[in-house]
Amino acid sequence: MGVVPRHKNDILQGTLGLLILKTIAAEGRMHGDAITSHIQRASADLLRVEEGSLYPALHRMTHDGWLRAEWGTTEKNREARFYAITAAGRKQLALEEESWARLREGVQRVLRSV
Repeated sequence: MGVVPRHKNDILQGTLGLLILKTIAAEGRMHGDAITSHIQRASADLLRVEEGSLYPALHRMTHDGWLRAEWGTTEKNREARFYAITAAGRKQLALEEESWARLREGVQRVLRSV
């Protein structure tokens, strides 16, 4: 799926977009390597984002108008595309956070009932 838990490959569809949007909203303009590093660090190394999933997701979110991309220079003096969240991306992030909260609540209710 793109986001790989340390011990398992199953992650819900759509989680990668939520994590990317949240990361960029919180941290500001970032390039791909910085996004993956932040997600891995913030998850205490429980999640790892694969390059093969990250860049198609970034491209899709840019195409959808949720992110704005521009070329810049990294801290290692390399050319890279930097991504910033747009107003539409902030609205999408709010929708995805609400959806995730509903899903989490539903799963918790099922786990408590068993």
